[in-house]
Amino acid sequence: MELSWFKKGTIYQIYPRSFNDSNNDGIGDLRGIIEKLDYLQGLHVDILWLSPIFCSPNDDNGYDISDYCAIMPEFGTMEDFDELLQKTHDRGMRLILDLVANHCSDEHLWFKEAKKSKDNSFRNYFHWRKPAADGGPPNNWKSFFGGSAWEYDSTSGEYYLHLFTKKQPDLNWENPKVREEIYDAMRFWLDKGVDGFRMDVIPLISKRDGYPDAPDVGFRKIIEDVYANGPRLHEYLREMNEKVVSHYDAFSLAEGVGINHNNAGLYINCDRKELNMLYHFDVLECTIVNGKFEEDSPFDLVNLKSIFKRWRDAVHEKGWLANAMGNHDFARMISRFGDDKQYWSASAKMLLIMQSTQNGTLNLYQGDEIGMTNIVLESVGEIKDVQSLNFYNENLETKRYPKELALEMINKEGRDNARTPVQWNDEINGGFSIANPWLKVNPNYLDINVKKQDKDPDSILNFYRGLLKIRKEHDVFVYGDFEEIEFNNPNMYIYNKMLGNDKITVILNFGSSVIYYKSSGEIDKSTILVNNYETLSVENDTMRLQPYQGVVLKMN
Repeated sequence: MELSWFKKGTIYQIYPRSFNDSNNDGIGDLRGIIEKLDYLQGLHVDILWLSPIFCSPNDDNGYDISDYCAIMPEFGTMEDFDELLQKTHDRGMRLILDLVANHCSDEHLWFKEAKKSKDNSFRNYFHWRKPAADGGPPNNWKSFFGGSAWEYDSTSGEYYLHLFTKKQPDLNWENPKVREEIYDAMRFWLDKGVDGFRMDVIPLISKRDGYPDAPDVGFRKIIEDVYANGPRLHEYLREMNEKVVSHYDAFSLAEGVGINHNNAGLYINCDRKELNMLYHFDVLECTIVNGKFEEDSPFDLVNLKSIFKRWRDAVHEKGWLANAMGNHDFARMISRFGDDKQYWSASAKMLLIMQSTQNGTLNLYQGDEIGMTNIVLESVGEIKDVQSLNFYNENLETKRYPKELALEMINKEGRDNARTPVQWNDEINGGFSIANPWLKVNPNYLDINVKKQDKDPDSILNFYRGLLKIRKEHDVFVYGDFEEIEFNNPNMYIYNKMLGNDKITVILNFGSSVIYYKSSGEIDKSTILVNNYETLSVENDTMRLQPYQGVVLKMN
């Protein structure tokens, strides 16, 4: 497989609104990111991914775009962006933007014009349909954020499609003018020197002919079979690559909603010339049965191993994956997969060992490098996430859950968990801003913050720095062939990785109990490359692992 800069690199996702506030208005901004570029460089990340910074009324925090070629004023100016891009490149890092091409804002000029009349030239930029026979929506499609995916427009007497909020109308990619509008926006940023795009919900851009009703199955299955993987999707992706991305030293990263391991190759196999990589949702949703705030299941390590294996097998030597265990749409990684209390530090480090030794481009989310955890919101008034608010308000109508339980579910799975401001120090608001932040700061910032961990050699932050540096020096971490050991062990994740003459063994204790690992031969402690504890107890061929201990042995 061709080795490209974006394959070995580490992506660090920045949620600008919550990263760093430079002008003390309570909202993170571009100059705030500029202030932290040395910090990011010192973390040994390679690619900065910015969640949307374009003009937006913020119904969904920037994922509802009103102008694809302008900066949201509360984030700064185009001059600020140009400086950020230049200073990122000066430090040897790259920068990619979040392309939201399935939908725009209802405050975009295109939609404002489309609503004026049925014969307006922008009408066909969107999906309009007449009411059903009973006057209701054209079909039974539900929004990702609750309620119908159709909104009635009294001016024209028709409904428009919005798979997300009603202020996010879906764009009609059947219209070649829409595609060219998106391509022109991409060229605008690529010509500035942007290094690529993370493509938000890109599998949804092609709709099923006739908008058939969704079957009565779980919502995750509806996404896969009805909303995603539409009939012209791959035609559009090939066209996008041919007309835009292939003309630049840039890459495309797909958010893989609705993609499974069986059809992933259609998106990322290199001979298809569509997308460069994707990150799938099987890991992120491994405890979610149908959808958020619905039935969930306990974490199962063997299931997680199976997910990694089937995706590895599906794309082996043909395509490329980004491996992610957290982002702006899910609760905090350590609160979901580790122990954010008694074994907070050890489990955060162990999770990084696992993630950094999986094949593919490592994808980190801001704050994970200091072990930021879920937050407890005390009342509905503290909720900012539109998905969580919609769930709470719908629950008030249906009375499916007691209000207290609904809030508890939001605190467990809601998106605000990942969006709380980054905790830089133990000063007011965690050093994020002097002003009242747009979203509550996690009160544990007094104990969990960058400043406290910066000088502590045993901190999560310094473990991240050291391990990411080691990862850069050992290609076997990224490209090595896998050999699973004790695959069905429910408490340990053990595997060898080989690349040429390089070989490593990864041994992870995925629990809160001491556990013993018996090797096939005598263990030489001098081969320890990574260890998230200060010591490792070894006697001949047996290793005694502390709770959440993770070890990488170099086996040359």
